[in-house]
Amino acid sequence: MKPIMSIAIEPIDAIGRPSFAAEVSGIDLTGRLTDVEVNAIHAGMDQFGVLVFHDQHLGDEEQVAFSRQLGPLEQATGDIHAPEDRRVSMDLNDISNLDKYGEVLARDDRRRLFGLGNMLWHSDSSFKDVPAKYSLLSARNIPTAGGNTEFADMRAAYDALDDAMKREMQDLICLHSQLYSRGLLGFDEFTAAERKKMAPVRQRLVRRHPKTGRLSLYLASHAGAIEGIPMPEARALLRDLTEHATQRQFVYAHVWRQWDLVMWDNRVTMHRACRYNPLEVRDMRRSTLTNEVSSLQQVP
Repeated sequence: MKPIMSIAIEPIDAIGRPSFAAEVSGIDLTGRLTDVEVNAIHAGMDQFGVLVFHDQHLGDEEQVAFSRQLGPLEQATGDIHAPEDRRVSMDLNDISNLDKYGEVLARDDRRRLFGLGNMLWHSDSSFKDVPAKYSLLSARNIPTAGGNTEFADMRAAYDALDDAMKREMQDLICLHSQLYSRGLLGFDEFTAAERKKMAPVRQRLVRRHPKTGRLSLYLASHAGAIEGIPMPEARALLRDLTEHATQRQFVYAHVWRQWDLVMWDNRVTMHRACRYNPLEVRDMRRSTLTNEVSSLQQVP
């Protein structure tokens, strides 16, 4: 029988950001969760948006099993790896700088250059018709320095807008595509099949959380156009909103330890990876819960 432990969810910065990012103790993610544990995790995510679990020695199968206890998974279709080059199953995203033999990718490797898009502020899978709900990232091997992940609270960012801006944002629809985000980095070497796969999808700029009712900005580097607004004006507005939403008072920076598992709610956060020595290994696995419905169905 699984031992009963006391569950605690405590804000990481109780003074500066008391309602954003928390550490969880008293839950072992490697085994079957109880209903109480599942409910506690969902409640913690609704409140804090980002949850940190330390010392969770998860293998791939254990991570997938844990994730499925929280909801249905999406498949890892957001990279440009050929099927024969994948290191992990389609239930997991390979967030690493390694090839299938465990060797560090060359600095100019096409797969690595595409993956640098993770260093731009984004929300996972906003480029899919049905975007991501939770992301769960397990740190298997981390570099000696750098490689942190930053998270921005899009609820607080929305709340800080003035009333006129909130009214202007209320019904706007953005177009999201990895073609936009990678284009920001100067990466545009896509095949015709990749361009078809990455066709822009529609997402709301403001969305309401189905449990808490809170409104948040839904931004990402993948957003490159706004319906009904000329392209230059739309991109200037998206840039301004991103600069607003990523001010330091809205951001939690996670310094990774090996075997951390960090969860975040893509509906209320943006995130980005930070730079590290490209010759060192950074090996992580991400499982991702689907939101099940389009943001267009979550009317503000």
